[in-house]
Amino acid sequence: MVSLALSTCPDAYAQGVEGQFASRRTSTTSALQSNVLALNRNFLAIQVISVRRAFCLLAKGQAEVIHVEGGAYCGYTFETWQELSELKLELGDINESEDWIRAVNFRIQVPRVVRLLSYDRIPRTTVKFNRRNIFLRDGHRCQYCGKRYSSLRLSLDHILPKSRGGEETWENIVCACLKCNVDKGGRTPAEAGMRLLQKPVKPKRSPLLNRQLSLSKYEAWRNFIPQTTE
Repeated sequence: MVSLALSTCPDAYAQGVEGQFASRRTSTTSALQSNVLALNRNFLAIQVISVRRAFCLLAKGQAEVIHVEGGAYCGYTFETWQELSELKLELGDINESEDWIRAVNFRIQVPRVVRLLSYDRIPRTTVKFNRRNIFLRDGHRCQYCGKRYSSLRLSLDHILPKSRGGEETWENIVCACLKCNVDKGGRTPAEAGMRLLQKPVKPKRSPLLNRQLSLSKYEAWRNFIPQTTE
């Protein structure tokens, strides 16, 4: 994904809005930990951003909320989105997959998608090669014994050991529990009498994004992100 070359929130209005969101530390804190999908001006998904970032962009008029209603895309400014949120509260039209923020003077629903009004760059679909993404790709499951573990109990294993020319690539590194990694040692899986659960491949997109797309709260993202066969 590309990085957004946009200013932060220097104006007083945006800072005031963000300050109100930081005022309550219960459900608001949880809501602020969710994510928002950012689209460019042409409705192409470019980046997953924080809720704070999304509201800053909305407050400055640099973005609009995109809400899917009856199969159609509807755009809202910060003010009209706040009005819609207040109407939903009055009608009791709230479901459990939504996140809400309680500020000092109002409550507002966290948008799932925003569109940047003056940003039209085309996104790059590169996936970072790092420890977290390998764990996510493999589902935190040891690729030898098949058991799931927390990150603290997992390690990265070179299928072809580094001592024998094994490279740091998606196709040569898998998630392994500490015991299996030690048992395998400096051997190949065949030499150690161990079998891989699946052939490791480079993900077509971010494993973290794949996990988020599986959650009902981010269902709206599926309208803008192509499905893969992974």
